[in-house]
Amino acid sequence: MDITTKMLRIEDVAKKLNVSQKSVRRYIHAGKIKSNKIGGVHRVEESELQYFLNLSIYENGREVKYEPVIPKSTKNDIVNWIDISDEWENVKSNNFTSADLFCGAGGMAKGFEMAGFNQVAGLDWFKEAGMTYRQNFQHPLIEGDITSSEIKKKFIDTVKKQLKRKDLTVLSGGFPCQGFSMSGSRIVEDPRNSLYKDMLDIIKDLQPQFIVAENVKGLRSMLKGKVEDKIKKDIRALGYEVNVTVLNSADYYVPQKRERIIFIANRTGNKNFHPSPLIEEGSYVTTKEAIEDLIKVKDNKEINHVRTKHKDEMKKRLAAVPEGKSLYDNYSDSWKKCPWNEASCTIKENHGGVNIHPIEPRVITVREMARLQSFPDEFIFKGSKAKQMVQIGNAVPPLMAKAIALGIKKAIEKK
Repeated sequence: MDITTKMLRIEDVAKKLNVSQKSVRRYIHAGKIKSNKIGGVHRVEESELQYFLNLSIYENGREVKYEPVIPKSTKNDIVNWIDISDEWENVKSNNFTSADLFCGAGGMAKGFEMAGFNQVAGLDWFKEAGMTYRQNFQHPLIEGDITSSEIKKKFIDTVKKQLKRKDLTVLSGGFPCQGFSMSGSRIVEDPRNSLYKDMLDIIKDLQPQFIVAENVKGLRSMLKGKVEDKIKKDIRALGYEVNVTVLNSADYYVPQKRERIIFIANRTGNKNFHPSPLIEEGSYVTTKEAIEDLIKVKDNKEINHVRTKHKDEMKKRLAAVPEGKSLYDNYSDSWKKCPWNEASCTIKENHGGVNIHPIEPRVITVREMARLQSFPDEFIFKGSKAKQMVQIGNAVPPLMAKAIALGIKKAIEKK
């Protein structure tokens, strides 16, 4: 490459095309705009941009469509992938409804709201998460133990009241899965799994058109895949067709590599669509892009941006941790330093151990943590700082939830 060649940043290309940076990344992903990686960041030659402009003009000035890239599956999943890129930035309003079990602070609810769905109710027992949920949403939250018949009935009655005799479009829930074990060749459930069975009871009563169930990727390997098979069997027994695969949140503009198993089911005869990735790994939103500006922002409790005060010795130790590595050998999933020019590693709160900032010798703030989970800045978390971090670490990234919701929307529209 000639050193005199002018190289454009993603933001420069976006301004020249009068589109968002997300659109530019999609064009690069699709191979419509050729780019070079310099220091881990995409750069576009002016001649390549002009070529793209000529191509766009030749195709009547419309955005160039691309064939979505299908991720490599971790199993031989039967998946119906759907391109959601046409609605990603211009979501159309709709009359679809959604409700959320084990809703936490509301990551799933926020994502469905971003996709134009009308959230009608949430349910969770976590007091501080409830405080956050009520701060950011107008619809009802039922706070309490789902195993209580009283709480379960209250949630069901609230949803039905909100729907005014209409069907619930989607019921979602990130159910706990630790209560499965084996007895001989048979899967059995211990008392810890009552939460999962309570979810099935609520599905049976509300009869939502679609179900979305989210869980950690590790569920796939539990009891050599038998747990996943049982969950699919249980859902089918309620009259639903189900498809399942693993999604990576970074594929949907979340600045974080976070893989989750996603079950999608329906009882209406529609296809179950999982959203095709919007960007490829080389174009992921980086930690730097997500939180660099917050380095210059002073501590502000109102926006959840308060730096942890570390002793000088701890600062030295944090600064010495390589990117992608942990401060402690026996805690590989916590105290891990986020990579700066890549999507972050999975954001967690693990017994007080949170992710280390790549540039400053400290752990990341609640607001930085929220940014890496794709929560908008106006989404404010309540409770103590420690409880706020637990809420964020447990949340479904809103942008991944948005992608799932848009896939369901297209499934209904294609019926």
